Amino acid sequence: MALSVSELKARRRAFRELHQSGCFVIPNPWDVGSARYLQGLGFKAIATTSAGASWSSGVPDGGLSLEQVVGHIESLVEATELPLNADLESGFSDDAAGVARSVALAIGAGAAAVSIEDSSGIASNPVRTIASSVDRIKAARAAIDTHAPDAMLVGRAENFFVGRPDLDDTIARLKAYSEAGADILYAPGIKTKAEIEAVVAAVAPKPVNLLIGSDSALTIQDVATMGVRRISVGGALARSAWGGFMQAARSIAEQGRFSFPNQANARELNALFKK
Repeated sequence: MALSVSELKARRRAFRELHQSGCFVIPNPWDVGSARYLQGLGFKAIATTSAGASWSSGVPDGGLSLEQVVGHIESLVEATELPLNADLESGFSDDAAGVARSVALAIGAGAAAVSIEDSSGIASNPVRTIASSVDRIKAARAAIDTHAPDAMLVGRAENFFVGRPDLDDTIARLKAYSEAGADILYAPGIKTKAEIEAVVAAVAPKPVNLLIGSDSALTIQDVATMGVRRISVGGALARSAWGGFMQAARSIAEQGRFSFPNQANARELNALFKK
């Protein structure tokens, strides 16, 4: 790590302060260039996206090794001056001790926060039991407290994201993860006002992260009014970039036409990366 301990502490302190009041957006870059661009737009923090990072390496979401993910975290931490929330998926381990090791590595790479989800990767039973998930959150909490107690822990309930839209079970999980030491609670896939407000109320006063990963009529102010503390976009920015690239490439390969929609300005990009 090129950053000093004092620099990392300052970022983690700033990240905690962002969660004290109001509502902020924590966008998800997929590489160094996109991270630096987001910093240039004035965002106060960034979060990795497992999907975006995986696609940029030519593998499906979840296809990166722990070592690759840790290297990705470190590259984004060093590329910007922003606190970074690291998506550690389900901790790269089936047991709690392995989750603790993964979290320690992410913290060592400079993450200001680490997210641990309860998905199992098993199609027939896509979420882990609450008991085993709580053990994993406790292990993650202990690792953070040992290596960087100023860092934050995000507990994720994946029910809605994996096709099990059970709000009662989602809330039960989030409350259990909160009690086990999660600082921030996250249920990707909830969308309605009733769902969002129910989750916010259930885990209050701890902050809630809301995923908005597709076109939405909701504004930041709308979400803030519901009590959400922060908004992330997951792989949406990466998908948008891939969408433009795929459309242009297909027009050449399939139609023999050259169409480059929504091209970025080369001078603007060059000026940005000269800084």
